[in-house]
Amino acid sequence: MNTCRIGNVAFGGGKLALIAGPCTAESLDLCLKVAQTLAEICRKLQIGYVFKASYDKANRTSGARPRGPGMSQGLEWLAEVRRRVGVPVLSDVHDVAQVSPAAAVLDCLQVPAFLCRQTDLLLAVGNSGKAVNIKKGQFVSPANMEFAVEKVRSTGNDNVLLTERGACFGYDLLVNDFRCVPIMQQFAPVVFDATHSVQQPGKGEVTGGQRQFVPVLARSAVAAGADALFIETHPDPDHALSDAACQWPLDQMEELLKRCVEIYRAARA
Repeated sequence: MNTCRIGNVAFGGGKLALIAGPCTAESLDLCLKVAQTLAEICRKLQIGYVFKASYDKANRTSGARPRGPGMSQGLEWLAEVRRRVGVPVLSDVHDVAQVSPAAAVLDCLQVPAFLCRQTDLLLAVGNSGKAVNIKKGQFVSPANMEFAVEKVRSTGNDNVLLTERGACFGYDLLVNDFRCVPIMQQFAPVVFDATHSVQQPGKGEVTGGQRQFVPVLARSAVAAGADALFIETHPDPDHALSDAACQWPLDQMEELLKRCVEIYRAARA
């Protein structure tokens, strides 16, 4: 069985895990509020929890949209979340130059979907010695993600996750094929990204989304055998600085996760 550890959280070990937080690290107060709320929920539900927030949204549709606090400030906030809340932290890296400073703070380095074939980046995150989460590109078949995992593992780093987040379909929809879960589990534990999967990327300078479908996709992925969920969440999603149409309300996370835990356990009974 493939397994991965991010700090004290096990993926693929028989218990559901969660990677969650706001899309963008908008402020330290926001990061702490979300992390503290989710840490308490996950302790109650016996879910391993990793906090996620992006310090730089380098792939915004429009260059005029806010990108986040930047690496220096963002990493300071993430380090403070780990110190105060006591949970592992994760964020994206977009090029090789970001890997070393990010690895000095983060417990897991995430490779964005559009960069999942970038050999130099995959080798650099592997050589960091930190856990690596590779998001499957919307243009890559699940079977071909084996090669991305092999690039990381060629560095001697076996602590790898794969995240499914849908495939491009038409002009403004993503579609999920849940066969991706067991296919990619041959190579690494699989995380399902329930919020980016409801994106509508072709909606102008701001990405659209269908937030109402987050629960059905999350429940379906867990039933299909996913090892973990990736959910972007915000106390006021409609006013989030990025992915406002996709993020799940923070005050509804406990209800969603409770149902997913029930399905996870029933699917493995």
